[in-house]
Amino acid sequence: MSEFVQTRIANRTGWITLDRPKALNSLSLAMVRALTELLLAWRDDAGIDAVVLGSSSAKALCAGGDIRFFHEIGHSGPMGGSALLEDFFTEEYELNHLIHFYPKPYVALMDGVVMGGGMGIAQGGPDCQLRIVTEGTRMAMPEVNIGLFPDVGGSYFLSRAPGQLGNYLGLTGLTIGAADALYAGLADVFVPQAQMAALVELIGATPGAQLRAAIGAFAAPFQGDAGASELETARIAIDHHFGAASVADIIASLGQDPQPFAHKALAAMRTRSPLMMCVTHELLARGARLEVADCLRMERTLVRRCFEHGEVLEGVRALVIDKDNAPKWSPAALEQVTGEMVAGFFAPVWPAHAHPLRHL
Repeated sequence: MSEFVQTRIANRTGWITLDRPKALNSLSLAMVRALTELLLAWRDDAGIDAVVLGSSSAKALCAGGDIRFFHEIGHSGPMGGSALLEDFFTEEYELNHLIHFYPKPYVALMDGVVMGGGMGIAQGGPDCQLRIVTEGTRMAMPEVNIGLFPDVGGSYFLSRAPGQLGNYLGLTGLTIGAADALYAGLADVFVPQAQMAALVELIGATPGAQLRAAIGAFAAPFQGDAGASELETARIAIDHHFGAASVADIIASLGQDPQPFAHKALAAMRTRSPLMMCVTHELLARGARLEVADCLRMERTLVRRCFEHGEVLEGVRALVIDKDNAPKWSPAALEQVTGEMVAGFFAPVWPAHAHPLRHL
């Protein structure tokens, strides 16, 4: 069991508390394994009726995967431990699949930062999910900013957001708050931070089997308190711009819009990896036609291709290691990205019978 994953059982509810505050609960391989072990055990435990995922810190539920680890291991040869990188993504995606199909209520307290891998462990499936946001929620799938793509099931849950919201969130990598998360279908209920202690007390006093109804009743008076959704206000423009046929067309369309919302989206996209924006655009188009397991298998292939190419290593270097915020993307310009380059990321790495996620 990882030292960064604390657990307890009370009133037939299993509590998971992520406790790696200095790293904003970024997921290590040990944490992924601990979460998987717990959820598998509790899934089949007749004494547990629900699961609650939270954090020991108000700053974050989970800021994503441990990208420093990605950079270090991604530069290693097999003798240096690069197999651990393969293990991380295979086991993380297995965990995402386990959570999506969990047979018991799965309550995610999405206060603070919830990004990347944090979304993967918070976005339960429709039969189990109960996603709680606060005014402190800072949600994003920012992978294009580090030369990656929205993984951990992002090809599934972003592609199913209303209209073109998934393309907007995946291609810009911009952060949203509670009202936008609710509007995009990435959260279920709003609870003010000032009421979170009372909510936790309620959960502790409520039998697990009654948890979903109790939380719904507790949160009902606050549903108008999340504020206005910027995504809802800009929805017509988002659908217009991000419904264009290609990333180049999206950028051209945004460039013709004088509104501040379009300027913000355009400014963000101009700093992202041109190649990975194009890969992400294709990923979400494909993901919209696939079920969860096939989305995760597709993403697992893309992860291998990303590290083979090296874009993600350069992105992490610029953002986290050297912190110069000046990645040397390859290709450097959007017009240099070809369809063949994008298609190469989706080319099978393994035959179907050997895919590491073939058993999902």
